[in-house]
Amino acid sequence: MCRDVFPSSRCLFLYRDVVAVAKSFSRISAVDPVLRLVSSLGSLSDQMMKLVARWVGLIGSDFCVRLDNDLALGVLFCAPAISMYLDARRRGFDVRAVRYEDLVARPLDTCRIVLEFCHLPVWLAELAVTALDRDSQRNSFIARSVVGRVKNPVLTPEKKAQLN
Repeated sequence: MCRDVFPSSRCLFLYRDVVAVAKSFSRISAVDPVLRLVSSLGSLSDQMMKLVARWVGLIGSDFCVRLDNDLALGVLFCAPAISMYLDARRRGFDVRAVRYEDLVARPLDTCRIVLEFCHLPVWLAELAVTALDRDSQRNSFIARSVVGRVKNPVLTPEKKAQLN
């Protein structure tokens, strides 16, 4: 529908290393009561996770997985987004992917490339980098200053096998 209404629009998919996302979700679920509840209920059974997903407005069947460890929730939330991106590419949509780690490593260059791709003024790149330096969750209970104090979960070979 967006393509029909805005035919010259550009589509971007921002993705991140799935292990980093899973660790981040794990840390956030330590301070966010809703994610803590989702994680707890999801560890009971795959059907419970399916019900929880439906409760928050997601397609339950996409989330019908038992959360066997503290990293599973983050991986589970990455999978549908990655699947939609791959499906869009398979159907011929020109969706470009931007890796978060590249954005963090070279923010000015990456912002320039993204702005140029989107036919936006490249001079906005410096402002974009300034915006990226700010904690978008500041003044909330999931601010970097809060979540950053939570210890990262350990990725053992057993957990990695489960997650794969």
